[in-house]
Amino acid sequence: MTRVVPARVRLVALRQQYDALASRIDAAIRGVLERSAFVGGAEIADFERWFARYCGTTEAIGVSSGTRAIELALRALGIGPGDEVITAANTFVATAAAIVAAGARPVFADIDEQTLCLAPAAVADAITPRTRAILPVHLYGRPAAMDPIAAIAARHGLPVVEDAAQAHGARYHGRRVGAIGVAGCFSFYPTKNLGAFGDAGLVTTSDPRMADKLRLLRDHGRSSKYEHQLLGYTARLDTIQAAVLRVQADALEEWNQRRRQVAAWYRELLPSELRLVAEEPGVEPVYHLFVVRIADRDVFRGFLEDRGIESAVHYPVPIHLQPACRGLGYARGAFPVAERAADEVVSLPMHPFVDRPSVEYVAAAARDFLATRVGAARP
Repeated sequence: MTRVVPARVRLVALRQQYDALASRIDAAIRGVLERSAFVGGAEIADFERWFARYCGTTEAIGVSSGTRAIELALRALGIGPGDEVITAANTFVATAAAIVAAGARPVFADIDEQTLCLAPAAVADAITPRTRAILPVHLYGRPAAMDPIAAIAARHGLPVVEDAAQAHGARYHGRRVGAIGVAGCFSFYPTKNLGAFGDAGLVTTSDPRMADKLRLLRDHGRSSKYEHQLLGYTARLDTIQAAVLRVQADALEEWNQRRRQVAAWYRELLPSELRLVAEEPGVEPVYHLFVVRIADRDVFRGFLEDRGIESAVHYPVPIHLQPACRGLGYARGAFPVAERAADEVVSLPMHPFVDRPSVEYVAAAARDFLATRVGAARP
């Protein structure tokens, strides 16, 4: 059979996503420019209403980034100095940075070997008298084990705040992420499943008091133009980003379904020697990333690059071993599963415009690589 060789298999496809909706996006941006309502425009409330309905919450509060979303959600819960927040050891640094920005201490816990999400047993072991919240991360677009985590939280009277930055539209036993904990925190960084044209974020909640507090916190504590109930921040979602997001929101379900199809092709075609993140009944990922695990990860990536296949590593250094987190006192070996995964994970091309021939080409390259390793190992 003749092998189809794509010119290049891209990791992401931001230009294709823009081209698919260009006329509508351009019109939405032009509308904001013509009205010159750059802060607090009607497009923000429109997008917030859409996102709340989509997630199944009563409230959605747009903010300036996913990092701010986590920070403000924690602050709205009254979390601050002297408090601890438990999160995963293999998340992006922004998760820990947001905890620190709220004045609290991040406490890391190890992950599940099969799902690479926060391990409930590790969460239970990490709880101390100073613990004030649990912050599971829906990594790679796959929901964390929310029912066991929620049960642990309930036993200790702790709120659960979801880091859903990579999981727009994912479901856990029928519920959308962002509507399971007391709050859900989303990032709309351009590469996300729903991405802005810059930084943007949002918090979902069905607690009206928390929503009111978040609206104050994001806008200098402002209750009217010159009346401030508390000292807040410049953390608003701007109107142009909201307009762009609202247009792309109409494509989110279709694009997520395309990602699921790409993932199904990978699962069908990739060689069994590559370890995949486990799928479980009732858990519906949205495949922000498609991650495999392999020894000789860097050699494998070079092999792919030589064949025009882009890849990435999310993330090569566990967060507890980051230089910025040295002051927290963790050493190598503290979270062995997260550390092992960090040495092996590779993100393959994943976006709504990956076609089957491209997946076939990536899978064939993976088989060729593994064949070279077997050949090299023979006497």
